[in-house]
Amino acid sequence: MLENTNQISCWPDDGLHGRHVAYTNKKQITPENVADVVGKAMVIHMRNVAETEYLYGYYRGRQDIRLKEKVVRPEINNKVMVNRANEIVTFKTAYLLGEPLQYVSNGGDDTVSAKVNRLNEFMRSESKDTKDKEIADWMHICGVGVRMVLPDEEGEEDGSPVCIYTLDPRDAFVIYCSGVGHKPLAGVLRQWDEDGKPYQCVYTRKWYFEIAGGEIKKQEARTIPYIPIIEYPNNDARMGAFEVVLPLLNAINTVESNRVDSIQDFVNAFDVFQNCEIDKNAYKSLSSGGMAVEIKGQPGMEAKVYRIASELNQTNTQTLVDDLYDTALTICGMPNRNGGSSTSDTGTAVIYRDGFAEAESRAKDTEKTFIRSEREFLRIVLYICRNTADLDLQLSDIKPEFTRKNLSNVQSKVQVLCEMLNNSKIHPKLAFQTCGVFGDSEEAYRISQEFYEEQQAALTRSLREEVNTNI
Repeated sequence: MLENTNQISCWPDDGLHGRHVAYTNKKQITPENVADVVGKAMVIHMRNVAETEYLYGYYRGRQDIRLKEKVVRPEINNKVMVNRANEIVTFKTAYLLGEPLQYVSNGGDDTVSAKVNRLNEFMRSESKDTKDKEIADWMHICGVGVRMVLPDEEGEEDGSPVCIYTLDPRDAFVIYCSGVGHKPLAGVLRQWDEDGKPYQCVYTRKWYFEIAGGEIKKQEARTIPYIPIIEYPNNDARMGAFEVVLPLLNAINTVESNRVDSIQDFVNAFDVFQNCEIDKNAYKSLSSGGMAVEIKGQPGMEAKVYRIASELNQTNTQTLVDDLYDTALTICGMPNRNGGSSTSDTGTAVIYRDGFAEAESRAKDTEKTFIRSEREFLRIVLYICRNTADLDLQLSDIKPEFTRKNLSNVQSKVQVLCEMLNNSKIHPKLAFQTCGVFGDSEEAYRISQEFYEEQQAALTRSLREEVNTNI
């Protein structure tokens, strides 16, 4: 992991515009060209590392306000940091993955549903919901998260045949073909040996390489024909959630810092003695809390003692801060606080007024890019499961599903569920999937179906016993 405390001073003059993608003109990566391809890709990656380090530091509180300079009275130079970047990332991740990502059956029969449930159990064994949260954090901080999936080694079986890792995007990336489709050709993971020297672990569909100093140090054939490193971009530009509003966040910090400077300037205002003299001992007495001071004026000239004091208009300044903050929230697609303390609006009106509808639309937009990468992850997982866990599932059998706001408008959702269940032309599984009541609709349908069958069996037994008694 890179740690560059001076990275904030290396902020590019033209700002940040998303992370760059490592492309190569090669159609495939072979032992003959891997060192050259990885060497060129590392140049692009190191630029991304510098930008990611800056954004990660900004998220943690190492922001541009630290470099604030003050020409007049430089001894009064407060540097107030309002960490809105952390607020944006935390909200975006919590809203996107407030409930764990679930896999549901994509219209298959009960046999497929049972297999999907087993896959979900594998993911729970790997704490995938926590690792999804880590991926989402990196996506919203620097624009891209990186995941790695490998089969369990012998003796490490823990209820799941796979191992899932969240990688630091400063240490891992994917190389893509520059041709049509931009197919991934290799995944690269930077590591360090016992002497602290860096080397690159390179995974292709056929080979595993270790490269140090531009030379191949290790080469092995791979048994899994997939690249185990997958990138999760936040959007096509690979920009973080707060990256687009960095100038606004810096302006908020500057205004807040100047407000504190103004207050301190007012408290520590200069004393002016006009047309009069005062000795040092008397002034020290006044400065230390003396109640009065005797001054000597000049004949024919009015003697005055006063302070040079001015203060920012706090009302106007607060209006500016509120405008900057509201603009940042609007651009990021986050809810605002326009509702105030109490209004007559309820339900859907509040959702639209306070910006939750915009937050939902942004989350759905992020879902599309997340699911695209998630399907690449599933290809590898399903291949491993078919060969080691006797779980025969195809990618077309599974649909990743995000679940959010399960408790909003519950009454309406339950009414929809009941209406669909009462319609003989609608399969009950569709009712469970589309009503939005259940976080895991597949599991809810399975449990409900088992309960229904148990109740039907109990009713049948009761009727038989009643008939036998009457006979």
